[in-house]
Amino acid sequence: MKRRLLLLLIPFLALSCVREDEETLFLKGILDDPLMAQVDSMARAVAATGFNAGDGYKEVWIRDFNTFIALSLQVVDTAEVRDALNTFLDFQGTEGDIPDAFVSNVDTSAVPYRYRYSRARPRMAAHKNTVETDQESSLVQAACQYVKLTGDTTWLASKRGGKTVLQHLEGAMSYLRNRKWNEDYGLITGATTADWGDVQPEHGWGVEIDDNTHYAIDIYDNAMYVLALGDLVELFQIAGADSLGTPWLALREEITANVRKHLWDSERHKFHPHIYLDGSPFPEDLDEEAIYYHGGTAVAALAGILTREEVAEANARMLENVEAAGAQSIGLTLYPAYPSGSFANPMMGAWQYQNGGDWTWFGARMIQALVQYGFLHEAYDELRPMLQRVADQGGFYEWYKLDGTPVGSGTYRGAAGVLFKADEMLRVAARQKLESK
Repeated sequence: MKRRLLLLLIPFLALSCVREDEETLFLKGILDDPLMAQVDSMARAVAATGFNAGDGYKEVWIRDFNTFIALSLQVVDTAEVRDALNTFLDFQGTEGDIPDAFVSNVDTSAVPYRYRYSRARPRMAAHKNTVETDQESSLVQAACQYVKLTGDTTWLASKRGGKTVLQHLEGAMSYLRNRKWNEDYGLITGATTADWGDVQPEHGWGVEIDDNTHYAIDIYDNAMYVLALGDLVELFQIAGADSLGTPWLALREEITANVRKHLWDSERHKFHPHIYLDGSPFPEDLDEEAIYYHGGTAVAALAGILTREEVAEANARMLENVEAAGAQSIGLTLYPAYPSGSFANPMMGAWQYQNGGDWTWFGARMIQALVQYGFLHEAYDELRPMLQRVADQGGFYEWYKLDGTPVGSGTYRGAAGVLFKADEMLRVAARQKLESK
């Protein structure tokens, strides 16, 4: 009887071994992938040359720097990275607000921003895009990465303008809670933009709140805040001040719950594009609820707002949207695009720029989320097209048209940074799985 049972089990045992071998080959393939190694090398070369967003920009932008600071720390002196973070702190507003970018004074005539100045940085100027609400969150996230990757905990206690770095970071989070908070929904607000974009529809330039602005609540801003609040709590723990992080942890949990309550569309299994506080800027015949926001959804996944099942469902939906649009990757900003003319800025026509362009800068963040939730096969399959176009075109472009035509800066450090991090996360996960076999 035992012999017969063993004979019956042999095919199943053999099949199990085959499957295990296939999984082992897959994991080793990630670690040995020459394309990943090539793009990693290209990313390091791009990051070694500075902190400005790319060759099309003179400024250092915090929303970009946050996504490539980990890469910069691989190839740039730690002191230079720390000084860039300190520069943002030196330009922090009295209420805790953080500027978008800083630049040398000689470059301020190029673009008509409202510049701010700091005695601590006499040869520099800074400006703030007021339609977006992610600068403060981006700085705290970048600061947490810096401390964790360098072990430089003393920086948190160092002072800038009479305040410790940690006090500056807490002030940035307080600014959002005090100045961007909506009591009715328990969420932070901003101007209407396309997903994670920083261009409002009511103005030809569209980067500053004005009398025509339609205020709204969206998933990207709030997911970024959730991530940053978690990082601030971790920084308090690192600094040995756990109790100071307790109220911020409670706020993080409150916002997460309110996102699920007010922004998550349980019937459509997607996020509402906007909750409008004073009406929509778009025509009544535009069904905005049909638009799926890829970028904000990816950040929400990274922030732990979505369940594992919802992340899988979101990824499947993104792939469907990519196929329907004829795009090249899940970096597709949103689907379908807002009709041309919805935004006064001509760059925001249908399937252009932030209105349906394909951005590695956010597509690779969805890859990071897939790895975070354990979807390694999906992450690897969907990452490779992004890597391949970098290798084929010899650069990290800002965004791509639906047909794959690259547009904008060819040394866009944000794209290099998110690909570097996605590659690293995949390799770490693959190595851990192999070691556990």
